[in-house]
Amino acid sequence: MSQSPLGAPIISPAADLPAWARQSINLADPRIGAQAIFASDEFFAPLERMLNPEPAVFVPGKYDANGKWMDGWETRRKRTTGYDWSLIKLGRRGSIRGFDVDTSHFTGNYAPAISIEATDSTSDDADTLAAAQWTTVLESTSLKGNSHHLLEIASSGTWSHLRINIYPDGGVARLRVYGQPVGIFDAGQPEKIYDLAAVENGGRAVAWNDAHFGAAANLILPGRGINMGDGWETRRRREPGNDWCILQLGTPGIIERIEVDTAHFKGNFPDRFSLQAALMTGGTDQSIITQSMFWPSLIGEQKLSMDAIHSFSEGIGALGPVSHVRLNIIPDGGVSRLRLWGKVAR
Repeated sequence: MSQSPLGAPIISPAADLPAWARQSINLADPRIGAQAIFASDEFFAPLERMLNPEPAVFVPGKYDANGKWMDGWETRRKRTTGYDWSLIKLGRRGSIRGFDVDTSHFTGNYAPAISIEATDSTSDDADTLAAAQWTTVLESTSLKGNSHHLLEIASSGTWSHLRINIYPDGGVARLRVYGQPVGIFDAGQPEKIYDLAAVENGGRAVAWNDAHFGAAANLILPGRGINMGDGWETRRRREPGNDWCILQLGTPGIIERIEVDTAHFKGNFPDRFSLQAALMTGGTDQSIITQSMFWPSLIGEQKLSMDAIHSFSEGIGALGPVSHVRLNIIPDGGVSRLRLWGKVAR
């Protein structure tokens, strides 16, 4: 898969990831607000590097004042009892389905084991969090060097912060926290307009037919795309048909305005797009894919242009509340962002 710098997806399109990871959001991504809050030790490498959305790298011969430069979080060799730990804030409160604990490039200095605890707190103060009530969501688990550890969990809670415990010391290159954000909607303002598909409001990418150059979940990231890799881009289509992806809204709503942003896509933007939508009250993601072919039109085919925001408030179908949309790009290409502005269904 081709990926440009800083184009690391919040959801990885890699085919070898399990479904629970492919269809989740990385809640520990700084691009949606995740932060490194505290670490018991950061002698060799700071905690914030562990949250970097880009893949970890190794730079031969690169040293700093404390030793070999490593791309991750690395503590000094512990010469006392105990273990190292850290606190991170998730980018959005949400449920957690599992983790990728990545020790890439850490060979003789990786953390031998890890456990993870979670809490739901309104405070980011390290002392307040240290005294919070924590729930173990990942029991102590052995790690290997230079490896990805995809660890599914069974947790029914909603969490805002994590405590990462490494036993007894060492390094972790990257931590991905796969889950689903919880949208916050003000019931006291029924006329308020939200981007119902935005990841910060609980939207998620359900399925896509192709994501060769960029993940479908990039469509619902905050802000405009930073480069061509920070969007959804399919391979060049050499057969009839068109490419598509399905998004689930953070909550069912009535869509009043649509924005399609082709930022940075110039020689590879889609010629046209259309949207279908429906209110789905049950079924699996696979059944939703099948049914989506027959959903009614939210907006018919519209022309697109390069590197521009296209806004539509006319011609939107009066479908009532919808929970899912299918974005069709014709025939292929790249879209940076999709905004679906509307009111929450009451």
